[in-house]
Amino acid sequence: MLDVLVVAPHPDDAELGIAGAMMKFLDEGLSVGVLDLTNGEPTPFGTPERRALETAEATKVIGLSWRENLGLPNRTLEPTLEARAKLAGVLRRTRPRWIFAPYWVDAHPDHVAATELVEAARFWSKLSKTDLPGQPHYPQRIYYYYCVHLRIIPQPSFILDISDHWDRKQAAIACYRSQFIEGRSQEPPTLIDRLRDQASVWGWAIGARYGEAFTSREPVGLRSLRDLL
Repeated sequence: MLDVLVVAPHPDDAELGIAGAMMKFLDEGLSVGVLDLTNGEPTPFGTPERRALETAEATKVIGLSWRENLGLPNRTLEPTLEARAKLAGVLRRTRPRWIFAPYWVDAHPDHVAATELVEAARFWSKLSKTDLPGQPHYPQRIYYYYCVHLRIIPQPSFILDISDHWDRKQAAIACYRSQFIEGRSQEPPTLIDRLRDQASVWGWAIGARYGEAFTSREPVGLRSLRDLL
């Protein structure tokens, strides 16, 4: 059903870390979906209802036709067996070729738990003789996007050119007014300014204007050098 499934701990994490790549994938004809693990609430200026509206708006900006929420608890997200089974069921239903998950080093416990949960659910999703719904399925790869709360400069495995998609990525992030605009100083550098600077550095690294960085625990294979920048 899906070529790419992005798993996000909270609504807005997918937009921050991989919105440009999702738009690029969609333009290339791939089917892309987002699974938010929690509703992201409570937050200082948000409510569950408002966060859902913001998520729907951002989803429309990106152009996604599939997005769901697994309904796990915010702030206390844990890779429990129950959560693993729920996520494995979604993987067996959506049958993605590639999963994108949060980078495994982070200060936010929900992000670290999300990565552990994704990796375990990927393995479980291929099991036979189980009470999990659907047929066994094993996604080919997990790639990791950066949406971290640590001030680190990681060394990625690869960087995608998102120069043509930065403006729309910025618009998708701006949909989450309760998270990134209200209650925050709009004196420069704003959050968007920082994200643009970061994307510019990744773009510089590959000779493009803007980029998004990703990593992998396993080697990244190439069929040809012709697409390298």
